[in-house]
Amino acid sequence: MLDAEFFRRWLALTAAAVDREAARLTELDSAIGDADHGSNLQRGFAAVAAALEKEPPATPGAVLALAGRRLISTVGGASGPLYGTLLRRTGKELGDRAEVSREELAAALGAGVVAVAQLGGAQAGDKTMLDALLPAVDALGASFAEAAAAAESGAVATVPLQARKGRASYLGERSIGHQDPGATSAALLIGALAAAAGEGAAR
Repeated sequence: MLDAEFFRRWLALTAAAVDREAARLTELDSAIGDADHGSNLQRGFAAVAAALEKEPPATPGAVLALAGRRLISTVGGASGPLYGTLLRRTGKELGDRAEVSREELAAALGAGVVAVAQLGGAQAGDKTMLDALLPAVDALGASFAEAAAAAESGAVATVPLQARKGRASYLGERSIGHQDPGATSAALLIGALAAAAGEGAAR
């Protein structure tokens, strides 16, 4: 079972992974976006880690709700509201339970992904973070490691796609050949989840 400490560890590992990969995320974003994805998420998840350390919430749902609020308030552009919505909705689905199972987390995260899709008006194949999150949710029913692998594969699979949503969609066919930065950061989030569970190292 997964308790609040597990979720705090997940987000701390996410913050560390984003910090390590911030330059790469910004490099990817410079090709098809505003060149600020890495720095924005770096600032946001650092704020999340600091908030969770200062006043650690007692339940998994509360951990994610606090993280979501912090991302929305500190991250500019689209990524703050999207990641904030993902975590807040997932936390809401988990409710006030002290511990949750991997299967319950998978169902809650699935609801969070649906909320992200509704907010951004995107779907699978649009070259967005959903291309990593949707396969990850499907695979999470099997294991954390499989979810991480599915997210990574989903991110890589955005390279040949033409962007249909977000800033990258303005480029039309010129967006083809570039890995989506949002899908890449989403894969970091799921990779950190697997690392928190002891099923792989956060990159």
